Amino acid sequence: MISKRVNKKNMKSKLYLLFLLCAPVLFIACDDETETFQDRWRIENEAQFERVTADPNFRKRESLTGNGHIMYRIIESGDESGRFPYFTDRVRLNYTGWLKNDWTRPPTFTNDRGHTIRNQIIFDTTIDDRGNERPRTLSVNGVIQGFSDALQHMRPGDKWEVWIPWNLGYGQQDIIGTPIRGFSTLVFEIELLNIL
Repeated sequence: MISKRVNKKNMKSKLYLLFLLCAPVLFIACDDETETFQDRWRIENEAQFERVTADPNFRKRESLTGNGHIMYRIIESGDESGRFPYFTDRVRLNYTGWLKNDWTRPPTFTNDRGHTIRNQIIFDTTIDDRGNERPRTLSVNGVIQGFSDALQHMRPGDKWEVWIPWNLGYGQQDIIGTPIRGFSTLVFEIELLNIL
C-alpha cells in the first residue's frame, strides 16, 4: 500500500516536472504563430514593392530623408513651367490611397466558393460616395514621408501613381481604426491641382 502511494506521488511529481519543462515551449510556439503572420505580411508587402521597383514602367525617387525610395509612374503630366511645392507649402489635390490583402490577386476576384472578394482596400480618398472629386488642402509636411517626397517633385496638373514602402509610410505599427497594418506597402493616385 505504501509503495503504491509513493509511486502515485512519484508519478505526479514527474508529470508536474514534465509540464513545467514543456510550458515554455508551448508559450513560445504560440508567440511564433503571431510573429509568423506579421513576418509573412511584411515579406509579402516588401516583395510587392520590390516587384514594382523592377517594373520599367515605374521611376524611382529617393526619399529626401535618405531612408529609402518611392516608386511612381506618370499618369498625366502637368504644367512643365510650374514650380514644385516646398516642404512648408500647402497644396490642393485629389488622391486615393489603397492597399491589398493579397498582392498576388487582382483587386476583385471570385473565390472557390463563388463569393466575390474585394481584395483592394481603399483607406482614404477625395472621391465622395457619389463618385465626385472633393479636393483637399494639405500641408506638404503634414503627411507621411513617402507622400511628401512625391508632392515635392510634382508640378500642378501632374497625376501620379505612387508606391510607398512601409518605412516611408506608417511604419511597423497597425493604424487603429483603419485597414492599415504595420509593414504595409501603400499605393496612392495623386493629382496635384495647385500650390497655395
